[in-house]
Amino acid sequence: MTDTAAPASPAPAPSLDVNGPDFAALVAARLCHDFISPASAIVSGLDLLEDPSAQDMRDDAMSLISSSARKLADLLQFTRVAFGASASAETFDSRELEKLAQQGVFAHVRPNLTWDIAPQPLNKAASRALLNIAQIAASALPAGGAATLRAVVADGRTAITADAVGPRARLRPEVLAGLKGEPLGEGLGGPWVQAAYLYSVVRAAGGQIGVEIAEERVSIAAWTPAD
Repeated sequence: MTDTAAPASPAPAPSLDVNGPDFAALVAARLCHDFISPASAIVSGLDLLEDPSAQDMRDDAMSLISSSARKLADLLQFTRVAFGASASAETFDSRELEKLAQQGVFAHVRPNLTWDIAPQPLNKAASRALLNIAQIAASALPAGGAATLRAVVADGRTAITADAVGPRARLRPEVLAGLKGEPLGEGLGGPWVQAAYLYSVVRAAGGQIGVEIAEERVSIAAWTPAD
């Protein structure tokens, strides 16, 4: 595993202004990108219902509206914890996090999720990190495969690992830059900003994050204080 920071005394983090307006704009753009597809599908279904010449497609329209509304609701629930966690709860049940990851991410992508995490409470920082790592692991498998998520609380730390295994497993260069806390250079802002957000969450909590890439395998590891 190649850490993005020295294990004993972390090196100064690269300049990454997560409180700046540009970063906020990129987060907003990323979330809008995720929400626009199911929202547009709902509108398309409603348009079909209102079209007198398409009444024979009423059942298809209702099915499209129903499935898209469910997907949008799942994405919103996932995002609320992964990017916000603004509820009063300071801890989250790992079983609820599994549900969010399965329904909010893996129900809509090719790879499968193996959730190898015992039922336990996880603090807000670990919960945010875990869900973002899960989504990044899913995006690392464009041709399908399996992502295995693990989290262990011991010695005052929550250690999180994700192993994404499958054909063409990879991380975009901008994702790697974000995981190192580096500013966006070339590439897409959406993938970068999630990785940069994950980096900032982990480092702000006092933890570390690292990544290792091998043939048909991407591994991400992070730890945060358990208290």
